[in-house]
Amino acid sequence: MSRRCELTGKGPMSGNNVSHANNKTKRRFLPNLQDVTLQSDVLGRSFKFRISNAALRTIDHRGGLDGFMAKAKDVELSAGALKVKKEIAKATAA
Repeated sequence: MSRRCELTGKGPMSGNNVSHANNKTKRRFLPNLQDVTLQSDVLGRSFKFRISNAALRTIDHRGGLDGFMAKAKDVELSAGALKVKKEIAKATAA
């Protein structure tokens, strides 16, 4: 399982541990990923995603999964999330 957010594309970053003596060693900054189940109001179904905590806050801010998917960029979404976005768009258009 990759350490990448399915909705925002956020992944690991690299940087340095810096000691008091200013010695630098490589380290990784991992995103805070959570396994969540999100409910779509338009489809009346729930979907499981592995998303970052920041993405979960953005979903709440935009009024749920449907609002988030309406504004989400296709490049950042995973394959499964892209299918969900297309289903939601089709249901709202009809």
